[in-house]
Amino acid sequence: MVEIGPGPGGLTRALLDTPAAHVFAVEIDRRAWPAIEELANHHPGRLTLVPADATTLDAASLCPAPRQIVANLPYNVGTPLLVGWLRQAALWERLTLMFQMEVAERICAAPDTGAYGRLAVLAQWCADCHLLMKIPPGAFSPPPKVHSAVVSLTPYPAQPDAALFASMERLTALAFGQRRKMLRSSLKPLGGDAFLERAGIAGTRRAETLSVQEFATLAALLLSSSDRVF
Repeated sequence: MVEIGPGPGGLTRALLDTPAAHVFAVEIDRRAWPAIEELANHHPGRLTLVPADATTLDAASLCPAPRQIVANLPYNVGTPLLVGWLRQAALWERLTLMFQMEVAERICAAPDTGAYGRLAVLAQWCADCHLLMKIPPGAFSPPPKVHSAVVSLTPYPAQPDAALFASMERLTALAFGQRRKMLRSSLKPLGGDAFLERAGIAGTRRAETLSVQEFATLAALLLSSSDRVF
């Protein structure tokens, strides 16, 4: 199990009470290292401090499968970390992650809602996503200025390869980059109406009305198109 951002060790202690064979605690803050190292001394062979920046670390290289990530994420890097882990979702059994409430809601949002966007499509395309709990600021010391939430992501057995994932990233960036525009306009660099017609999708629709499966169809079409633009 890989733990990102354990802080002073409360989450680490909880993980050591689970059946996890080994916990790798990834922490960049030097102030937290002594507490984690002390905890490791009390759990020989089960806890390893990894003093590293999670944004540049290949977390999957730390331990063999089956592996999970449990993370109390720094809110300013939570989204890019999640997208990076989704690119390698086949390597993970489960991701249990805490985000700022608004980000958690975007991950789990349904089509035709205000929170539905690029992050929801990428996450729900790769994993079964559930918002597990909401956490008020008063649960932390010192309390942050925002509410938080824990999200569970269980990757599906079949995952897109790197090329298809890149196509989906390109597609959703264009589609939601100007979300109030019709798809024929926002996807004009990919062919607009002509591209959409090949997937049976009306160019008058807007990005937030498309299901994850419709985006998956468009991503596959984009990848297979000889005239695709990158």
